[in-house]
Amino acid sequence: PTAELRSRVYWGHEGACFTEQIENFGLPNPSEYGWKRPADYDAGLEYNAWLEYQWDTALEFCFQILEYADYSGKSIDNYIPLIKSTLRFFDEHYQYLANKRGRKTLTDEGKLILYPGSACETYKMAYNASSTIAALQVVTDRLISLETIQTDSISKKTLIEFRKRLPAIAPAKSWERINNIETPQLYPVFPWGIYGIGKDNLQIALNTWKYDPDVIQFRSHVGWKQDAIWAARLGLHDEAWDLTKKKLKTGNHRFPAFWGPGFDWTPDHNWGGSGMIALQEMLLQADGDRIFLLPAWPSDIDVSFRLYAPHHTLVECEYRKGKIVNLNVTPRERMADLVLPEYFF
Repeated sequence: PTAELRSRVYWGHEGACFTEQIENFGLPNPSEYGWKRPADYDAGLEYNAWLEYQWDTALEFCFQILEYADYSGKSIDNYIPLIKSTLRFFDEHYQYLANKRGRKTLTDEGKLILYPGSACETYKMAYNASSTIAALQVVTDRLISLETIQTDSISKKTLIEFRKRLPAIAPAKSWERINNIETPQLYPVFPWGIYGIGKDNLQIALNTWKYDPDVIQFRSHVGWKQDAIWAARLGLHDEAWDLTKKKLKTGNHRFPAFWGPGFDWTPDHNWGGSGMIALQEMLLQADGDRIFLLPAWPSDIDVSFRLYAPHHTLVECEYRKGKIVNLNVTPRERMADLVLPEYFF
């Protein structure tokens, strides 16, 4: 309710506006909002070079809720108003901004104009950032697929109409400056899973990894950097192993897992968290009903693991000397959904 009130008070439209860096009660952290602000500055906007127009984080929370439903099978009906209101903010706010600039609120093709936007904290004043579009597409599609929405004709119709207004994923048309060293070009790979192993568009993502000069320049294992995860999602065994080893190396402090400061502080929980995700993605990836086993694991490294997949699935695997020596999947019928790496054939 606080985030929805922000939208109504500051801009006169609906939808929950969550900024990057919020307090527990839903308002922007005042230090990031700006203690000293120009009198005529947009009161709903953070006066902050990194965080201005950075709304995407809320979509990641929406996605986590939808993932929770997939993995647990439990109802998320209590969270659906949050997800719907978050999507509504993007729809109404960007039509509101377009209307302030000119007569039309949509493009000639009837698409939203996501400007000004922010591709993470890096590409500022972006026009149609691919990271934002990917987030909106995936969250909307996943929400529409829920039985609760399928049986609610009004909500389903509203969401389908919104989905049609979303632009196609493509590199941002423009941006004014580069303010950080994140890599939103690869967000359609992770967390959004639109490109990756087992998909026809994998080569597009691989070309982005190999040839985009910013992707190459920004590549690192330090702090919250996600390059190890992207390498795993792209099936790049050697790169994923190298980056993950560096990321999970013992830190320089008294406690081994006190990494940092990286880009922020010590202990850097994002450093360890992104390393753990990368390690798991090397061992197991899920895409719909498919479960990719050892999709980015080096063939000469022994490993034993026990990991969960969607739909109440548990995968236990022991891999020794280039062979799977033990494999259990619970429930057993999910064994048919396993996809083994090419080097096993």
